Amino acid sequence: MKISYNWLKSIININLPALDIANTLTSIGLEVEAIENFESIKGGLKGLVVGQIITCQKHPDADKLKLTTVNIGSSDLLNIVCGAPNVSEGQKVIVATIGTKLFFSNGDEIEIKKSKIRGQLSEGMICAEDEIGLGSSHAGIMVLPQDTAIGTLASNYFKVETDTIFEIGLTPNRSDAASHLGVARDLAAYYNSKSNDFLYEIITDGLKALPEASNISTVKINIQNTDACARYSGMVISGIEVTQSPDWLKNRLKSIGLRPINNIVDVTNFIMHSIGQPMHAFDLDKITGHEINVRYAHENETLTTLDGIERKLKTNDLIIANAKNPMCLAGVFGGIDSGVSENTKSIFLESAFFDAGVVRKSSKQHSLKTDSSFRFERGTDPNQTINALIKAANLILEIAGGSISMGITDIYPEKIEAFKVAFSIKNCCDVIGKEIESDDIKKIIKHLGIAIESESNDAMLLQVPRFKTDVTREADVIEEVLRIYGFENIPTAKKINYSYAYEKTNTALELQTKISSILQSVGFNEMMGLSLTKSDYIVDKTQLVHVLNPLSNDLNIMRNSLLHGGLEAVAHNLNRKQSNLKLFEFGNVYSIENGKYTEQKKLLLLVTGTVFSENHYKLNQTADIYYLKSMLKFLIDKTCNAQLMQAEDNTMQINKQKLGMLLQVENSVLKQFGINQPVCLIEIDFDTWHKESVKQKIEFQELNKFPIVKRDLALLIDKKITYSQIEKLAFESERKLLKEVNLFDVYESEKLGSKKSYAVSFTLENREQTLTDKQIDAVMEKLIKNYKEKLNAELR
Repeated sequence: MKISYNWLKSIININLPALDIANTLTSIGLEVEAIENFESIKGGLKGLVVGQIITCQKHPDADKLKLTTVNIGSSDLLNIVCGAPNVSEGQKVIVATIGTKLFFSNGDEIEIKKSKIRGQLSEGMICAEDEIGLGSSHAGIMVLPQDTAIGTLASNYFKVETDTIFEIGLTPNRSDAASHLGVARDLAAYYNSKSNDFLYEIITDGLKALPEASNISTVKINIQNTDACARYSGMVISGIEVTQSPDWLKNRLKSIGLRPINNIVDVTNFIMHSIGQPMHAFDLDKITGHEINVRYAHENETLTTLDGIERKLKTNDLIIANAKNPMCLAGVFGGIDSGVSENTKSIFLESAFFDAGVVRKSSKQHSLKTDSSFRFERGTDPNQTINALIKAANLILEIAGGSISMGITDIYPEKIEAFKVAFSIKNCCDVIGKEIESDDIKKIIKHLGIAIESESNDAMLLQVPRFKTDVTREADVIEEVLRIYGFENIPTAKKINYSYAYEKTNTALELQTKISSILQSVGFNEMMGLSLTKSDYIVDKTQLVHVLNPLSNDLNIMRNSLLHGGLEAVAHNLNRKQSNLKLFEFGNVYSIENGKYTEQKKLLLLVTGTVFSENHYKLNQTADIYYLKSMLKFLIDKTCNAQLMQAEDNTMQINKQKLGMLLQVENSVLKQFGINQPVCLIEIDFDTWHKESVKQKIEFQELNKFPIVKRDLALLIDKKITYSQIEKLAFESERKLLKEVNLFDVYESEKLGSKKSYAVSFTLENREQTLTDKQIDAVMEKLIKNYKEKLNAELR
């Protein structure tokens, strides 16, 4: 939420340095996340001055250029080459001096430099209105009145407004601070509680009595659901002229990031951001039957909102309707058919109190987030609707003309009273952890706008105003006191007590930690994706877990795979020129199986690019499926006493339990994410891995005293045969002496046709005696025989 310091100064008599204000706001719970400078004209017209053209002559080498000398109030005249058709001697003009940065209306930016144009010296620029951001015309230079003083700064002449903008990270419980008035109240409470004098006061202007209403217009107001709308106030202003707002109002709105629309809409936005009360203006002539009905939508009713989208309403949507049709989604968004246009002559001005839950549902259901719904969802002050109408009406009469043709009609069936809270000074001090003088606590409470209805000794009965929607209990009041008193004034405890709770060894966490450490040691980076993703990624939507009230359509389901979050991370990194990636993520995935919700823990391994970054060793191995498989085998060897096997469909298994499938992501999927390089991954069932790992028994044995023996075979086999088949058959052929099988070369060529050559090494070991040639030959003959018979292999 953006807060303008100039705007604040119009509400509270304060003039402290902006940085002091920012620090104070942060200390009282309104964290200032950023401070920005605002200028009503971009660049603030810095470096631009009023000058007078002393001489104007034709350029000797260009038909459309003029040579001018310009007096800007300095000791020397400036030589400026100008191409404007309307430039002439004696004119008062706007001059950009050397070093000035100009911000054009079309978004271009240039810096004025001393230069030669067609051989003639130019020491500045005489400006048109579009060249300094004041308009769109480029027909010629701006010519000022003759009585304009030479040397006047353009920023002063055009009254450029500068401001400091505070970006406040407003928490959901602080609806009372969702306006400039709310922030001003907090500042006044803080500074006044620190002094014995009442130094800072809220300036209550704009509440002057309204002119007498002619009552020639009538609008009947019916509230059909008082639970959803406890108060509805309205009035009619006729004879208005819808046009642009005055500069001061446009600058107020632009300073907090709002786009001015017209004087009527701008007033409603101004009131909302000023005092926190959302308002809406209807074109009176478009209210069929001159009847306002606050009701829930009927089945199959539709409303075309101001953004031009026709929305099918639900029966729990609260709407503002005329005698026939919906006109507005209450507290959220207006309808296009009843809004104010340049042809509007009379308006019905609405100021209401809608239930927070009802507005929140409509906002979520239709994916509409507006400044109005932001405030209604958090709670507004039901006792401020009339004040808002009076302020808005006075302002509209001032800038749009007209007269009040129907006075304020206020439908308020049952008045909403202030919250009553029993409060104890002792409880307050106990919770805060410091003895605070009771007078200081009472002073803070009063400055917060909370009335003390009665008190006796330690106890008080408080009346909390309704604009503090989240302050309903004693604990809430204590929190308010602590905010203003200052967290920094509470001493830190010298002793911290901690009770150690014995916890059984968490083997799953130990395995996860071990895998993480290994992966990080070989260059992988851990990522953490959101548990929410968008359903558009998923083709088969039958087993998805949908979110009932999603924040957006991009986060409308619980993820059923880690794949999409991983690809989003790849796309994010590729867009930042990081093309070699090795990522892993532990996370839960969610689905519905046989009508029941399931949750499984997965491990994603994802690689793309090359294994090593650019280096002088010429290591440029591609991060492909084979690399991924080798990493998985390495991890299994380090964490689990199990053999990793690969099925024909690239499914990886340990101890005949399915672990996951190695895959290279299809190009059609990569295209969805804007990825244009191969990505390989495997999503592993972590629970299966964990179950197999706990079966592992650690055994120690004496180091072998006898030498190992290695033998190699070059096998010519069919291309369809995988290395895993070769490895499996080797261990089936010799279980006692064969300890390791390793593939160290693969050769393919056109000469070999449908075959390929595997170079495989075999490690033999006997822990009881030195291997003899006879034993070694017997093993190798057995291997060769089985390879020939079962795999149709040939020796090369």
